[in-house]
Amino acid sequence: MTSVPHLLTEIPGPRSRELHAQREAAVASGFGVTLPVFIASAGTSTLQDVDGNTLIDLASGIAVTSVGAANPLVRQKVAAQLDLFTHTCFMVTEYEGFVRVAEWLNDHVPGDFEKKTGLFSTGAEAVENAVKIARAYSGRPGVLVIDEAYHGRSLLTMAMTAKEHPYKTSFGPFPGDVVRGPNANPLRGAGTDAALAEIERIVVDHGADHFAALVVEPIQGEGGFVVPAEGFLAGLRRIADAHGIVLVIDEIQTGLGRTGRLFASEHDGIAGDITLTAKALGGGLPLSAVTGRADIMDAAHAGGLGGTYAGNPLACAAALAVFEVLEDPDLLPRVAGIERSIRRHLEPLLVELDIVAEVRGHGAMMAIEFADPGTLAPRADLAQRIASACHAAGVITLTCGTFGNVIRLLPPLVIEDAVLEAGLEILAASIRSIAAEEAAA
Repeated sequence: MTSVPHLLTEIPGPRSRELHAQREAAVASGFGVTLPVFIASAGTSTLQDVDGNTLIDLASGIAVTSVGAANPLVRQKVAAQLDLFTHTCFMVTEYEGFVRVAEWLNDHVPGDFEKKTGLFSTGAEAVENAVKIARAYSGRPGVLVIDEAYHGRSLLTMAMTAKEHPYKTSFGPFPGDVVRGPNANPLRGAGTDAALAEIERIVVDHGADHFAALVVEPIQGEGGFVVPAEGFLAGLRRIADAHGIVLVIDEIQTGLGRTGRLFASEHDGIAGDITLTAKALGGGLPLSAVTGRADIMDAAHAGGLGGTYAGNPLACAAALAVFEVLEDPDLLPRVAGIERSIRRHLEPLLVELDIVAEVRGHGAMMAIEFADPGTLAPRADLAQRIASACHAAGVITLTCGTFGNVIRLLPPLVIEDAVLEAGLEILAASIRSIAAEEAAA
């Protein structure tokens, strides 16, 4: 492998800048962009742009291309399906791929009970359909979510999402019957006992028959890759059981090997009544799933679930390839090795630099948070400057967090050791450089 990143021009290069100008004229301005670089091709863990630059991918399309953006098995299975047909709509005429994907998820999603699955296209669709199913099952209207949560960009999921800008600004009013409880954020939030006590109070105050669903990410995504304090998820499971609430585990970003377990909820030894998957599920093609207890999943009436593109056959073929990759016995131990490498590069910065507030996460879902020492006042400006320095050096990183002060790392699960090391060295050097500038200012 040629050493990476391999840069022939500045980032973005002249051809990318030309195409970006065309984009600005043609594409609605509401679509943001992290790095205005146009991609021509991809490798296992690298992206090649139209100017001939090779970039290290530590973003995976926001956890979508977990098995690589050009995985040969995904391409092979999608190409074979493409030779047969592209679409029929599963609600009109059926095809086997949909059933096989559902069977795999029923077998592998946590929970020692009979399961059924529905397939859709996007993560937000999965969340909304989980709410629909929980309401049909329980006969209740309310949805309980957690502070700092992110669940999507549709109107209902925006109501469930905590972060105001850019997701909710100017788009309201939003659907009602969504109530937010505290998060057990070890760095900034309440402790486990206090957070659970407040959630219990919320449930009791609204009445025993109000909440259909309690929806939670086992590790928060856009909220800042927040790993909840020990016992929090198990406590939510107890509250849901005590009050007959459907516990929905949103594994859209955390699932399918991302955290070193097949599902992140396994770290806490719990199972949702319903578990949601998307992102990595389709290997780069749009696919999402709602998998849950069979009696809950069957509560929706015939015709009540679906969608024109739900479980598209090409996306199902891609998912079956993803499953084959995930079944490699060496893969999940390798993800644990990715975490060790990230911690080895970043945890020394906790001692070295006072702007580094926390390094956290599991597996290939890791984050580093920046804040003023003592006060923990969020420093989104530092996170953005560090991300920009990485981009200029040919490493794709993403920011996140309620305050925008977190850099999140989502490398492909199949990233080569040398590529990961090169990317982490550039990230650590960028952090040190920006910290030095800050100290000198």
